[in-house]
Amino acid sequence: MMTIARLFGKSPFAPLQSHMNKVATCVEKLTKIIESLARQETKKIQRLVEDLSQLEHEADLTKNDIRNHLPKSLFMPIDRGHFLEILAIQDSIADMSEDIGITLSLRPLDNYEWLQVELKELFFKSTDVFWDAKRIIEEIDELLESAFGGIEAEKVKTMVEEAAYKEHQTQNLKRVLLKKLFTEGEKLSPPAFYHWFRLIEDIGALAQRSEKLANRIRMVLELK
Repeated sequence: MMTIARLFGKSPFAPLQSHMNKVATCVEKLTKIIESLARQETKKIQRLVEDLSQLEHEADLTKNDIRNHLPKSLFMPIDRGHFLEILAIQDSIADMSEDIGITLSLRPLDNYEWLQVELKELFFKSTDVFWDAKRIIEEIDELLESAFGGIEAEKVKTMVEEAAYKEHQTQNLKRVLLKKLFTEGEKLSPPAFYHWFRLIEDIGALAQRSEKLANRIRMVLELK
């Protein structure tokens, strides 16, 4: 797409930021799905999951366009391999968002009120890590202007550390939720137990991938 080619002309990182905006729409749609669980709006959830799948597909198309138009001879401020790795991690967040949505569309969550508070706390802490990572991606142009050094680099390192701490908190919340599931989950059928387990694991993975993205930017800084 010429749009992506023009974005590279504007800034080497503009296509990366454009793709991140697509990923963000997936996370936003997933948030709406989570918020619909309490009302058990099955048909609405199905529609939202279909919308989420379409948004994930659009993110995939953008990812492929970026790969196809990535300059081979033009000077890049970071290594091509690092650029593509950052792009792949971003895209994996869109993939995981779709996976969580699909898991929630397979069947209603049995005994939702039992773990509702903990699940929502886990989800919103996980998405906090994502929004931190997105803000870091938005800072890349400023990093480029400062030659990946100085005050701007220190600012981004601090943001990465904050994202890492939130991801640590998320994993603690996940362990608490899993412990409750394993100690008090006898009332659940095997399919319902696995449904909950898969959901909790995938939401935790959303935070892990977001923290990995933030940390990858920091590693690029350390290489400069």
